[in-house]
Amino acid sequence: MNKRILVLHTGGTISMQADGSGAVNSSQDNPMNHVAVPLSGIEVAVIDFFNIPSPHITPQHMLELYKKIKSDADQYDGVVITHGTDTLEETAYFLDTMDLPDIPVVLTGAMRSSNELGSDGVYNYLTALRVASDEKACGKGVLVVMNDEVHAAKYVTKTHTTNVSTFQTPTHGPLGLIMKQEILYFKTADPRVRFDLNSISGLVPIIPAYAGMKKELLDMLDLPKLDGLIIEAFGAGNLPRETAEKLTEMAKAGLPIALVSRCFNGIAEPVYAYEGGGVKLHQAGVMFVKELNAPKARIKLLIALNAGLTGQELKDYIEG
Repeated sequence: MNKRILVLHTGGTISMQADGSGAVNSSQDNPMNHVAVPLSGIEVAVIDFFNIPSPHITPQHMLELYKKIKSDADQYDGVVITHGTDTLEETAYFLDTMDLPDIPVVLTGAMRSSNELGSDGVYNYLTALRVASDEKACGKGVLVVMNDEVHAAKYVTKTHTTNVSTFQTPTHGPLGLIMKQEILYFKTADPRVRFDLNSISGLVPIIPAYAGMKKELLDMLDLPKLDGLIIEAFGAGNLPRETAEKLTEMAKAGLPIALVSRCFNGIAEPVYAYEGGGVKLHQAGVMFVKELNAPKARIKLLIALNAGLTGQELKDYIEG
């Protein structure tokens, strides 16, 4: 019996074409609509859901994808989403945190547009269809499939501006590998809390730390308009002294502040007890996020706030 896969195209390089000068732009006639699927046992239903560059993707777009998948999932055995690579990991993480049905949901994209030499889009698309139709992909959470690798949405990140092997999972490595005839999984995704949201809104900016940083940048923020704040700190979770003092004031005033490390490997944790060190920041109420980068931590905090989490419940979720 054929596996029925819902394909949602959202735009991005995989749906773009380069002109004579090499400039890449969106194509009104999405070339992915014309891709034959020479895979036995797979039947696809294709929808041009969006056709936008991924830097234009917002949490509202992510929520629309979630609602579409949830409403139509009982008709399909899996879902493939083609997506621009710049924000693919954020959409994948958002969907992985939603209350999706237990069928494989796979995101893929391309680093080279459809008419460029060595284009990787069609290959990644067909590979994603293979994973979405694989029963062993069930229960592993939302997956990102690129360059013959299967990655967990929670940990995967874009690591190179142009290389086709850009999507990597620091610290853990991929969940699985895609071979010519079969798909090998050698890891499982962590269990996660899932939410069912009908709307999403809120202002949660990301502020990176840098040497010599003081508090001027934080002073420029209009605090009453903020719903939360993500700080990308040094090392295990440390900041310049004056920056930390200002953040302490903001946290004590009730602003939810979550901290991640700017290092792409390792875990943020309160270790150092000097002024500006992670120990004092944590004592002041700054929440330390494990193993997420700043963009995903922002999505996590935004989802939690829209789900109504506050106080200790919010802290437990963000730090869990």
